[in-house]
Amino acid sequence: MLKTSLSLDDFKPIKLEDKNLFDNHYSKYPPMHSDNLFTTMISWMDYSNYQYAYLNDDLIIFTNINNIIQFRLPSGKFNKEVVQQVFQLAKKEGSDSPIGLIDNEMKNQILKIWPGLDFIQDRKYYDYVYLASNLADLSGSDYSKIRNRLNKFISKYNYTIEKITEENMAEVGNFLKRWCLWKDCDSDILLENEKKAILYSMSHFFELNLSGIAVLINGKIEAIAVFEKMSPDTAVVHYEKGSPDYDGIYKAINQETAKILQKDFKYINRQSDMDLPGLRKAKMSYRPYRMIEVSHIEKKNL
Repeated sequence: MLKTSLSLDDFKPIKLEDKNLFDNHYSKYPPMHSDNLFTTMISWMDYSNYQYAYLNDDLIIFTNINNIIQFRLPSGKFNKEVVQQVFQLAKKEGSDSPIGLIDNEMKNQILKIWPGLDFIQDRKYYDYVYLASNLADLSGSDYSKIRNRLNKFISKYNYTIEKITEENMAEVGNFLKRWCLWKDCDSDILLENEKKAILYSMSHFFELNLSGIAVLINGKIEAIAVFEKMSPDTAVVHYEKGSPDYDGIYKAINQETAKILQKDFKYINRQSDMDLPGLRKAKMSYRPYRMIEVSHIEKKNL
């Protein structure tokens, strides 16, 4: 029976043991955006405090960051009544921007019912989606600068690739500690929380069904990438970290990751740029096939 109203009491914190529920739901309704993935949410739990309700085959999520609550619209078969309940709860309990991460497919469904509703685009949260073959081959003039840097790296360093396994997990952990020293993770709240997220993911690597590779130079791990299946045709790269001592190492691990993923997936989601100019420039240089655009609704418009 469909609930007639929704309250915060219907929600509970996401826990590792909820993975099967999310996996089963997403097998029917694959997420459009990487931030809705279970791995993302459970790994960033300390920062974003994800809560979820699962009602009548609808998955509803909200974040609570520094006591600022923002809801996400239901994942499931589109149901006007459930969407209305989320609107009502968001207006009552949410922040000034109480509903966010709305992809265009959901936005278009809502506009058919509420044509006057205003949506505000959130460019910094757009996910970048690439053709896996493009990232693996790097062919054509669009990728000439990337190829040049990659070729310099290849000619200068004798590197090898390893899958991340139980046997090298401790060494991966040592690399991540070095990476955080290079980046001075503890001096920046976002980097500090990214450090927590990565360490959580690696601590539960196999429980989360993650995969990954490492780049080794002189037998030492100097870069890693961690990824997983997002939908039947798309993989997502959760983390990609490299040593600052080897120019071009990010080009190498990007291509090596794509070579592996193109065997099973047509697309690679490489997440958003968070409005960081350097990251945006790097992501755009790889020529995204499409962007997963998202927007939010302000409380005054509900």
